[in-house]
Amino acid sequence: MTPRNAAALSGLLRGKNAVNLAPEQVPKLLATRASPARVEDGVCLRDPPGARYPLDEIPRRDAAVGANRVLFDYARRGMVPEVLDQFSVARRGGVLVDSATLSCVLKACRSVPDRVLGEQLHCLCVKCGHDRGEVSAGTSLVDMYMKCGSVCEGIEVFEGMPKKNVVTWTSLLTGCAHAQMHSEVMALFFRMRAEGIWPNPFTFASVLSAVASQGALDLGQRVHAQSVKFGCRSSVFVCNSLMNMYAKCGLVEDAKSVFNWMETRDMVSWNTLMAGLQLNECELEALQLFHESRATMGKMTQSTYATVIKLCANLKQLALARQLHSCVLKHGFHLTGNVMTALADAYSKCGELADALNIFSMTTGSRNVVSWTAIISGCIQNGDIPLAVVLFSRMREDRVMPNEFTYSAMLKASLSILPPQIHAQVIKTNYQHIPSVGTALLASYSKFGSTEDALSIFKMIEQKDVVAWSAMLSCHAQAGDCEGATYLFNKMAIQGIKPNEFTISSVIDACACPSAGVDQGRQFHAISIKYRYHDAICVSSALVSMYSRKGNIDSAQIVFERQTDRDLVSWNSMISGYAQHGYSMKAIETFRQMEASGIQMDGVTFLAVIMGCTHNGLVVEGQQYFDSMVRDHKINPTMEHYACMVDLYSRAGKLDETMSLIRDMPFPAGAMVWRTLLGACRVHKNVELGKFSADKLLSLEPHDSSTYVLLSNIYAAAGKWKERDEVRKLMDYRKVKKEAGCSWIQIKNKVHSFIAFDKSHPMSDQIYKKLKVIITRLKQDGYSPNTSFVLHDIAEDQKEAMLVAHSERLALAFGLIATPPGTPLQIVKNLRVCGDCHMVMKMVSMIEDREIIMRDCSRFHHFNGGACSCGDEQTHEKAPPEAQLHCTSQIQVVVLIPVEFLRWVIIILLGGASSWVISLNLKECTEGADMMVLIASAAVLQFAVALFIKFVSNLPTKFMILD
Repeated sequence: MTPRNAAALSGLLRGKNAVNLAPEQVPKLLATRASPARVEDGVCLRDPPGARYPLDEIPRRDAAVGANRVLFDYARRGMVPEVLDQFSVARRGGVLVDSATLSCVLKACRSVPDRVLGEQLHCLCVKCGHDRGEVSAGTSLVDMYMKCGSVCEGIEVFEGMPKKNVVTWTSLLTGCAHAQMHSEVMALFFRMRAEGIWPNPFTFASVLSAVASQGALDLGQRVHAQSVKFGCRSSVFVCNSLMNMYAKCGLVEDAKSVFNWMETRDMVSWNTLMAGLQLNECELEALQLFHESRATMGKMTQSTYATVIKLCANLKQLALARQLHSCVLKHGFHLTGNVMTALADAYSKCGELADALNIFSMTTGSRNVVSWTAIISGCIQNGDIPLAVVLFSRMREDRVMPNEFTYSAMLKASLSILPPQIHAQVIKTNYQHIPSVGTALLASYSKFGSTEDALSIFKMIEQKDVVAWSAMLSCHAQAGDCEGATYLFNKMAIQGIKPNEFTISSVIDACACPSAGVDQGRQFHAISIKYRYHDAICVSSALVSMYSRKGNIDSAQIVFERQTDRDLVSWNSMISGYAQHGYSMKAIETFRQMEASGIQMDGVTFLAVIMGCTHNGLVVEGQQYFDSMVRDHKINPTMEHYACMVDLYSRAGKLDETMSLIRDMPFPAGAMVWRTLLGACRVHKNVELGKFSADKLLSLEPHDSSTYVLLSNIYAAAGKWKERDEVRKLMDYRKVKKEAGCSWIQIKNKVHSFIAFDKSHPMSDQIYKKLKVIITRLKQDGYSPNTSFVLHDIAEDQKEAMLVAHSERLALAFGLIATPPGTPLQIVKNLRVCGDCHMVMKMVSMIEDREIIMRDCSRFHHFNGGACSCGDEQTHEKAPPEAQLHCTSQIQVVVLIPVEFLRWVIIILLGGASSWVISLNLKECTEGADMMVLIASAAVLQFAVALFIKFVSNLPTKFMILD
């Protein structure tokens, strides 16, 4: 026997269980009745050599009995190496082996665990005939194989046993539960009951563990009823398992009921309920339970400390975590790995990364994969990605193999070089088929736009859970692939996977992309109602965003108003929707409501409200919100905020203030800022500033076609055709191609696309005929084409022909043909709508009595009754003043009363005035005036009145809408 084992046994004999034994009682404990030998003086029976001395003096005829007694004594004390050594000595001495001896040695073998030794013992059982005789040997064999992970061999031994008792069944059930064979556990339990075997508390504990892992509430309730039936209800062991089952099934109240009913509670009872409350996000209640348990539990165990410290981490309770840290040091748990890991995790989640690193550095002797993963996750959560990478490398240098949680944590880091490298490590360690790792991999690839790589990872995941499906749907949503997301959702439904709220919110996000059909989002809205997820905050927020981005701002408002609980995404989506649709006052009002509700605002919130001010020319208000963001909310402006402010100033014609803002930016202006300024120079015909902006933009993005087009249009509008041709030549030299204008319209779940002068559509002839009829009707009502938007040096009639064939007009004509009268039309264009097409849309909405919703690259336009929600002045390029003079369609009457009422008032007044003049003339005629002169003057007056009435009747009218 080795000195180490001797010291271990000596310590055990001097431990708690041996203090009440008098020295004269120890020989009686270890000696055998068959031994006539006298123990000599000087032999210490408190150490293993002394304990074996009486055994060595036992006569050979009683050797088996004495050997078994010593084996059992070693096994009771947990001295596994001594059990195996003693068995080897007995076998070499020719001692016969009975079933009790084999059971004892098999129990020691399962504690190691050593499958090879277990198989050798199995062969010995077969050789001696104990495998099919005694139940104890067979039960020990089943238990040994299960503990060694050889489930199939354990089941084979079980099936070969002629007799089985409740211990045999419990060993098999426990092994299957540990092997995650949850459905087999339930089948075996019902088979056990069918064979008439009465379960014991350990049986129920194993079955309830399997039920808890499955989340099968119905089965758990049935097992609960069985435990009551067989009198195991009062067992602390069973009650703890019941609480665990109910907590993992989401029934916290039932778990609390079991806890309150218990007459006797141990430390595990308190820990189980606290862990269950934490699992169901009842951290405050769990913390209250911890305070209540202090008087009952007495001294806390390491499991209690670990659970409560996790509560502090979730609640960000730094002060309580420090107090518990002191208690840990006081009670000597500072060397316990799981407690110190929980402390490091709590400090990192509370933002104290330095303290977490100090704790981690002190646990050099107890570091494992869990502690390494916790500190790496803490570095990533606190934004220290380089340190996380360094720690991951050190972890592998220390020969600690990462697990699925380590890989998942590393893949959350926002470094584009990490996913391929981590992916290689995952394949090397054979973790690519685990759902959690595969989900993290595809989410990481999708974050950087690698949809194909994400899809290949998704296909490799063998057992796809709902999280993997949701992550892949989110990848399609980020890529704007509505068709792919819809196909994947249907495939998921076919395979019988029930979606959760995150699955539905992801597919709704995909339906918000420009290429998605108008009705697809409504269909998934109905699906969310079917699964009762429409009130989930992530689903309702996605619905608000989807409806506002698809032009249905009214439905977005309805969903938003029905929300009982709103998060930051909900408020931002609603404010942004109002801003994009031109309802600036509603955006500001919603912003004020959000401010009053106490929701913490972020940069996206202020970007949305400033955008609303931009689209309606509210310069002062936009500047106030920008200043409030920096001064009151301590939010640093980003490039997007400065680009929005540049747009705000430049749309209002304040180009000097715009340049001053750009010069005062804390970082160099990016392409977004210069592109915004270049577009404003196009509107305000500022050639010099436009050239300056274009030079800056071309130095940043030399292959962006929009820069060349805008600069070319600036030169063309100023009549500088030579400079315009030079820009076009530069485009050809650099092989830059202009993006073609394209418009889409959905009719009966089919999307139809058009480009300028497009004749590829099957109904092309009808479309152009309809366009001709529309233009003729508009000209009769005073429309005159504004050819200043055609920036080509060609004849006027050719310019008019180019305007007529714009893609949005083709989509409009097709919509009028393909839909019944009065049906709203929704058109999407990839470029900004020109001013002349904007006027045509307004007039068509009036003469056709249609609502036309158009989304261009800048915003939404709601055309209704001859007016647009954009206000006409801030959303499309202005025609030059000389063009507005000869375009009668630009004349508008601003009224605050209905148009027809105004027209009838004017007609009655003018008709009454003309009748009064005629009657006056007739009266003068009776007094001898020249009859012919009076009749002629009356006729001229009546003709003038008729012309004026006709003119007033044809005027397009704009209502002044006060938000």
